[in-house]
Amino acid sequence: MGTIRSKEIRLVTRPEGMPKPANFDSAERELPDEGGEQPLVRNLWMSVDPYMRGRMMDVRSYVPPFQLGEPLEGGAIGEIVHPGASDFKPGDKVLHMLGWREYAQCDAKALTKLAEMPGVPLQAYLGLLGMPGLTAYAGLLHIAALKEGETVFVSGAAGAVGAVVSQIAKRKNCTVIGSAGGAQKCAWLRDVAGVDVALDYKAEASITKALAAAAPQGIDVYFDNVGGAHLQAAIEVMRPMGRIACCGMIAQYNNTAREPGPDNLIMMVGKSLRMQGFIVSNHMDLMPQFLKDMGGWIAAGEMKWEETVYDGIAQAPQAFMDLFQGKNLGKMLVRLT
Repeated sequence: MGTIRSKEIRLVTRPEGMPKPANFDSAERELPDEGGEQPLVRNLWMSVDPYMRGRMMDVRSYVPPFQLGEPLEGGAIGEIVHPGASDFKPGDKVLHMLGWREYAQCDAKALTKLAEMPGVPLQAYLGLLGMPGLTAYAGLLHIAALKEGETVFVSGAAGAVGAVVSQIAKRKNCTVIGSAGGAQKCAWLRDVAGVDVALDYKAEASITKALAAAAPQGIDVYFDNVGGAHLQAAIEVMRPMGRIACCGMIAQYNNTAREPGPDNLIMMVGKSLRMQGFIVSNHMDLMPQFLKDMGGWIAAGEMKWEETVYDGIAQAPQAFMDLFQGKNLGKMLVRLT
């Protein structure tokens, strides 16, 4: 029995503010190339996601913090090199949570065999068909309880989650206003995703005024990926009985001190608004219906997606840091082979 040298990215210090290269280190680990009970997986793709920033802090949350000196974790797709004592076969493609490394060895129960969908690349199971897609589906249709024909505002609309939210809303015959940073992203939202109005928040003096002008009759649903000024704008422009699905607040993930909240929360009372936060892991029961619906939309040519790809495990920290600079259009991925 031989060994495989697997490169991996470890967290060596906890970021203060924006993550920096010094917070990460590259190392190697030896793994047996065959034998043993656990399957050996060669990773092909890995995901970097904004929620990982929270796990870099040593605070209690809905997921345990990353441990210093240990490889980071996250969604990954790989192929079985050696099945161990499992029922997998060499070459099977699997989804798991041991990203940030070239090879993974884990209990077979932690691996999900993927059934590839015609016309859809394998890595879509880390985006459109994976956690971001299910997040969009659960948040928009179940948390926000979207109704046909409503007016929807989506922040971070050109990101992995926001792009799916925007297109699902269009499938439900809604008027969609998407916010993104930069002319390129806004052009993609209008020309490809099909939103009705794309707001470049970097070019607007006031996102509240821009949203009010885009939706003079108000909005019914706000899907929040950003927080801050976008949340305040949504509350200001929202119609009575409106709903807010709080998915993330990336504008605040790297803050070193707490910011004041929106100063117009009192409007939630008079407008009878509902605001609810959620995490996708609480909605895994929706996965079968989500895959059925999404599969149908894809087959009908009704869903478009983009990927921003960095190559090689060494680029994973840069890909993660660039998320917070808004350098991704669609899903941010690292290709490992």
